[in-house]
Amino acid sequence: MVQVVLEPAANQLRFAGGEIVVKFVTQLFKHLPLFRNRKFFQQINDVCRAHALNLPRHGPRASGFALARPVRRCFPFSLQPSAFSLRPAMIPREILKKIRQIELRTNRVVTETLAGAYHSVFKGQGMNFDEVREYQAGDDVRAIDWNVTARMNHPFIKKFIEERELTLMLVVDVSGSGRFGSRGQSKRELAAEIASVLAFSAIRNNDKVGLLLYTDEVEKYIPPRKGRGHVLRVIREVLYYEPRRRGTDLVHALEFMGRVLPHKAICAVISDFLTNAPADPDQDPADGSAALLPRATQTALRMANRRHDVVAVQVTDHYELQLPALGRLILEDAETGEVLEVNTGNATSRAAFALRQERNQEQLARQLRGAGVDTIQLRTDQPYGGALGRFFQNREKRRMRG
Repeated sequence: MVQVVLEPAANQLRFAGGEIVVKFVTQLFKHLPLFRNRKFFQQINDVCRAHALNLPRHGPRASGFALARPVRRCFPFSLQPSAFSLRPAMIPREILKKIRQIELRTNRVVTETLAGAYHSVFKGQGMNFDEVREYQAGDDVRAIDWNVTARMNHPFIKKFIEERELTLMLVVDVSGSGRFGSRGQSKRELAAEIASVLAFSAIRNNDKVGLLLYTDEVEKYIPPRKGRGHVLRVIREVLYYEPRRRGTDLVHALEFMGRVLPHKAICAVISDFLTNAPADPDQDPADGSAALLPRATQTALRMANRRHDVVAVQVTDHYELQLPALGRLILEDAETGEVLEVNTGNATSRAAFALRQERNQEQLARQLRGAGVDTIQLRTDQPYGGALGRFFQNREKRRMRG
């Protein structure tokens, strides 16, 4: 291991053997308060480690800091402070702009369309004691606090407040099929907006938000936290995370969620629910709906819904339901790579495809209802505010009916 020694008196950094690595010009740094705390020593350590590892020129990085100018790869070397500068690694401006646009759009939906709906639909896990007050006509006699009543010689009742703090876990499908979009917005971009709406609704109610990205394996997990900055990070990951795999398997994601969430949570599964899993043995392989939601996935959803409050948000595109009349097309499966030639100029074939997809959507809705999971069906070519509003209204009516 190479030992590097800082010599403040000589304004230089050298190896233990005596060779000077970096020499400082004091006048350039004397007005920087950054160099009077621990960050100074950490940054110097980062620079030396970056050079010692001989990082490539196209992206020299060291512990979250980026070198503003690529340095010479020869070693040993001598650098003046003016030859490089340290700055925090920044998010590209285009990504920040996209995230900000999503935040503005979804905040409008949260404020105007879903105001109070999230709070009324998703209830806490119990009640906490708040205070006691004098009994009034019409109060429930079961709430009388007999100890206080005996001391005060007057009836008092207990007041309770809802235990509000909940956890919202966003389980988002980032498989290859999510990149498809025909109307200026991909399914993955729509998934990011839906995740943003739910996340901002949650933090307005002081709830925590977590994220689980999955393909045919668990790709990324972000533990639940609070705050606007955390929500913006969640949106960024949904939009720009590069998955390692392309397939889809919801079972692994639900099993992982069951291990990392010890208490009841709200689980929003955002996916197109397209899978390349084989059909179940007792189902007709010619039936396209057979592989929509395999029995193992239905079982996993049912088990997850017993412990958590699971909501399925299906995201589809217009051309996944109806083929355009564009003649012969060469289509490639985004997850398996399978290539197929389709004649979209045939009106009979297009009508048969639309009918089959309509039946598939109905079958998927029945399968999700059979698992006890509420469903929201969204499309990239239609506004999602109305569909979310109807979902919250229907759920509130069902809750009021008991």
